[in-house]
Amino acid sequence: MNRRFVIRFAIFAVSFIFLVKLFFLQVLDHEYKAEADNNALLRIVHHAVRGVITDRYGKLLVTNVPVFDIYIIPKDFSLKDTAQFCALFNISKEELIDKYHKAKQHSRHKPSLFLKDLRVEHFAKIRDRMDEFSGLFEKARMVREYPHKSLANALGYVKEVDKKVLEQDKEGYYKPGDLIGKSGIEASYEHVLRGKRGVTYNYVDVRQVIKGSYRNGAFDTLPENGKTLIASVDLELQQYGELLMQNKIGSIVAIEPATGEILAMISAPSYDPNKLTGSGKEVSQNYAMLVNDVHRPLYNRTLMAPYPPGSILKLVQALIGLQEGVIDTVSTRIPCVQDVVKCHSHPSPLDVRGSIQHSCNPFYHRVFHRIIIQEKAKSYVEDTRIGLAKWAQYLEKFGLGKPLGSDLPSEKSGLVPTVAYYDKKYKGYPWKFGNIYSLSIGQGEIGVLPIQMANLAAIMANRGYYYTPHIIKGIGEPGNIDPKYRTRHETGIKREFFEYVVSGMEQVVRAGTARRAFIPDLPICGKTGTAQNPHGDDHSVFIGFAPKHNPKIAIAVYVENAGFGGTWAAPIASLMIEKYIRRSISRKYLEEEIIRKNFMMPRKEKSSGKAWAATTVITQKQQERKTTNIQPLPPPTVALPLRSDN
Repeated sequence: MNRRFVIRFAIFAVSFIFLVKLFFLQVLDHEYKAEADNNALLRIVHHAVRGVITDRYGKLLVTNVPVFDIYIIPKDFSLKDTAQFCALFNISKEELIDKYHKAKQHSRHKPSLFLKDLRVEHFAKIRDRMDEFSGLFEKARMVREYPHKSLANALGYVKEVDKKVLEQDKEGYYKPGDLIGKSGIEASYEHVLRGKRGVTYNYVDVRQVIKGSYRNGAFDTLPENGKTLIASVDLELQQYGELLMQNKIGSIVAIEPATGEILAMISAPSYDPNKLTGSGKEVSQNYAMLVNDVHRPLYNRTLMAPYPPGSILKLVQALIGLQEGVIDTVSTRIPCVQDVVKCHSHPSPLDVRGSIQHSCNPFYHRVFHRIIIQEKAKSYVEDTRIGLAKWAQYLEKFGLGKPLGSDLPSEKSGLVPTVAYYDKKYKGYPWKFGNIYSLSIGQGEIGVLPIQMANLAAIMANRGYYYTPHIIKGIGEPGNIDPKYRTRHETGIKREFFEYVVSGMEQVVRAGTARRAFIPDLPICGKTGTAQNPHGDDHSVFIGFAPKHNPKIAIAVYVENAGFGGTWAAPIASLMIEKYIRRSISRKYLEEEIIRKNFMMPRKEKSSGKAWAATTVITQKQQERKTTNIQPLPPPTVALPLRSDN
């Protein structure tokens, strides 16, 4: 009797436990139901349309165009005429067989990608005959298009996400096959341009055939298109600059001084950004071709190339000297004594204004010596260290030797040599002024980026301050930008000294080294430079702004291997200034001369006679490696002469 009761109780207890568990699983716990639903659900992602980019006047710089992908369901696919099909879809018979077998291996019933990135003109030939081929269907999507083929290095390009991106994507936003900005604006504003994808859920059967909406679309979301970016660039000015820089290597950067907005950004030579649009074999081939190009068109020189600034650095030297009180605007007169550095023929002695007008090298050798050696220590060596440290601090306030913080990726810092830099270079040996005097005229170890040069021109235009250069002036609407681009950065040098130096810059163009840049009734203030190049012809440099009062544009031009700054860089800058302010060109003869000029012809090394590529930019790492790996020697007691860089 007791045994029967125990058995019955055990059966009842087990049954009760099962009933409770079933009630919990089927009524209270939705996890198992969700897993069951997942087995019967198809999640379809709807990509957002990527935001467009316009110039400051609303002209489209980047837009989207439709492309079509063809999908195949192997079970339903059949052909009557294989040759006709291959001709229509522009593939070989071998490709057709290979694609069909790969799709079949994936699934006989599920669709697989068959052809990708068919442009509208190609798809138009196919569309009317799609119904002749069972098991095929098309799906449209949008890809980038660059209608003007301009501003390629600044705009950047988009590319399919790779394994590294997927691994670093903590949000889990990207999936294989998605596109992502890889450089330029496309990369730095990726989070704004990409928008937000949508998703729909549908019930499907075992063959993945859609049977209806899941819960009447309760969990479906609509895609949110990316926002429109309003670039500060003037497309007409940008295209004109690209025309002037054809067959040349170098860069042009133009900035609106009052805002820091970038008006033009030319890195030459450039490329057609449409060649990197989409995906597939052709894009890969185009990318490989650009990467292997000896002139490095993918290399954005405006942000990444540290050049010797040459004589344009004399503006900064003059301002530091005035601020430090080692020179003045009244009594300073320095003769052009060429015992250390060489110079060209000009009046002598000169005051500060005249030294800028005529770009006197010995003048700035003496000024730099006064800045560095102020007898604040017991030894000449220690004096040099103290002076150089202070000089480097001044240069940092001018935005040199550090990234400016623009809204473009890959911006480098350039190189302003510091005490630590020379300690590392000479590996414990003492160094002094005789080792660094070439910095006085913008030569030696110093490297400045073109965007920093243009920013220096903006500082001169503003008489002592700048706004961080940026290329986007509005996200969705004008003025909607990061507040940091409205922050004013001061150099700490008195405005009266800037006014005095600017008057010298005006004379540079009126009657100095940049006379070829003179435009009647349009006062341009500027400074030329001719940077020495150990690989061949010198580089031509110019920075300036206009008009003198209430400036509208500040500009830097750097032309590799072009010689004197006043011969090529200065007139290019003046044409850009005239184009922006007057919207027309009065000196057609000069325009035609510059457009025709070719500085990309094969050249030869001065010493060896070997052919060389005109691209002579040295990256910062290469420059540091070059200087830190030399055999340390005691500093020379006598400085060696430098030739004129004017």
